[in-house]
Order: sequence, then C-alpha cells, then structure tokens
Amino acid sequence: MESFLVSTGIVALAEIGDKTQLLAFILAAKFRKPVPIIIGILLATIANHGFAGALGAWITSLVAPGTMRWVLGASFIGMAIWTLIPDKFDEDEAKLARFGVFGTTLIAFFLAEMGDKTQVATVALAAQYHAFLPVVMGTTLGMMIANVPAVLLGNTIADKMPVRLVHMIAAAIFAVLGVATLLGAGESLGL
Repeated sequence: MESFLVSTGIVALAEIGDKTQLLAFILAAKFRKPVPIIIGILLATIANHGFAGALGAWITSLVAPGTMRWVLGASFIGMAIWTLIPDKFDEDEAKLARFGVFGTTLIAFFLAEMGDKTQVATVALAAQYHAFLPVVMGTTLGMMIANVPAVLLGNTIADKMPVRLVHMIAAAIFAVLGVATLLGAGESLGL
C-alpha cells in the first residue's frame, strides 16, 4: 500500500505545471471534449508507465542490491533537482489533430511522457519498491489527479495554482526518498 500511496502522491505533485499538464490544458481548450481527452490520457499513461514500471522491475533483476541502493538514491535526488526546473511545452506535441480528439490525446500524451520526469520516477519507484502493479497504478492515478482537473477546469485553475510551491514540495519528497534510500531505507526490500 505504501508503494501505491507514495507513487500517487509524488506523481500528482510532480505533474503540476509539467509539460503534459500544459498539454492537457491545450487539448481541452482546442477540442472542448473532456471525455475522449481524459480516456486518451488514461490509456497513454497506462501504456507509458506500464513500460516504465516493467523497466524498473527488470533493472532490479540485473543490478546487485547494494549498487541499486546507490543508483536509486542518486536517481531520487536527481529527480528532486529536475522537479525544480520548469518544463517548456513544444506546440508540435499538440499538432496531431488529424487523429481526432482521442487519437491526438493518446499519441501526444504517450510521446510527451517519454523521458519525462514522471516516467523516470515510475522506473525508480518500481525498482525501489519491487511492486510493479501498485507503482504503475499509483503513478497513473497521480497523473489523472493532476490532469483531469486541467481538462475539466482549464485555465480557471491554472492561474490559481501555486506551481512553484507544489514543485518545491515534490522536490522535497524526492530528496527525502533519495537520502533515505542512500541511508539504507528499503534494505528489508533487498536494496
């Protein structure tokens, strides 16, 4: 349950102001059809984070537990720093309208998540917790918590969100996870 809750919270916070949330705002404003956008986000996230979680699980089978602890600790600290760097949105990611609302959302979100901090976090969390399904479910829920309001409420909520504060909280959580991992937290998990 811890892996699910931590994964959900970290990704929900890290996603605030992220390029995929900006993409959600743009798609909502462009198409004004929230249901296919939300379904597209959900399916793209499941596919993307499923791949990332599987990669995290696979990596733990290749790397010795002592080494993995250092890699994960450094990865979480790196994620803390990366979370503080504002994302830039590429307008080309939203220019797939010929695929319809659902198809455009599915493709754009899947591509926008490739190498994104929430995908990297999913890899690290799956490796940390050795819990593929709870981590992928948690990171997917975190994405939906951050992006569904963006789709439904659009720019109304964007102007009222303290994005910098949310990023600082997410960065602090990543940093605590990194330091805790480096100090030996998770050793009972084989790290």
